[in-house]
Amino acid sequence: MNAEIATTFPQFTRLDPQSAALLEGSARVVALPAGTSVFHDGSECSNYVLVIDGSVRVQKVAENGREIVLYRVESGQSCVLTTNCLISHADYTAQGIAESDVRALVLPASAFRSLLARSEAFRDFVFSAYAARIADLLMLIEEVAFGRIDVRLAAWLLHHCDDDGTIKSTHQDIATELGTAREVISRQLKEFERRHWVSLHRGRVEVKNRSGLASLRDSV
Repeated sequence: MNAEIATTFPQFTRLDPQSAALLEGSARVVALPAGTSVFHDGSECSNYVLVIDGSVRVQKVAENGREIVLYRVESGQSCVLTTNCLISHADYTAQGIAESDVRALVLPASAFRSLLARSEAFRDFVFSAYAARIADLLMLIEEVAFGRIDVRLAAWLLHHCDDDGTIKSTHQDIATELGTAREVISRQLKEFERRHWVSLHRGRVEVKNRSGLASLRDSV
C-alpha cells in the first residue's frame, strides 16, 4: 500500500490483500484549491472522500439564509454525510467547502460498497468514524438547542484566539460557526466590549480579558 495512505489512514494496513488491491486500484488522489465546492445541497453522492491534507467545512444553509457549521473533515478523516448518502443512496443535504488547499483520496461508490461488503477492517474504519461524528453532531444539537449564546460565544472566542488574543473572523463568520444570526453575535460582542472583555475591529476581534470570558464560560 502507498506509504502516505498507510500513514494517514493506518486502519487500512489491516485490509486483506484482495481488499487492499481493490482500494489501491480504484481510488485516486485529487487536489482541491481553497474555496472549492466539494459538494452541495441536492448534489449526487458518487464517491467516498477521505482527506489526506487540509480541511473541508461542512455546513447547512437554511431557506432564510442562516448558516451553521456542522463539522470539519481534516487529515485522516472521512465525511459522515458522504457515508450516509452512499449507504442510503441519497443526495447530499448540506454543502462542503475546501477551507484550505485539500488533497483527498476519492473512492468510487461501487468500490466503496464492495469494500464495505467484503472487508471487516474497512467496515470498522467506516462505522467507527461514523459513530464518532454522530456523537459530535448530537453535542452540537444540544449546544444550539439548549446552550446560552453568551456562554457559547465566550467559549468560542477563548478557543479560537491566538496567543495575542486576535481572532480574524467577521461577525457573520462567528454566527455561522455558532448557528445563529449575525445580529445576535454583534449584539453580544458589543456587550462583551462594554465589559472590556474584547475590542471590536473590522474583520477581527481582540480578546482583552480572558478571565472574564472564562468566568462566563464556566458559569453553567
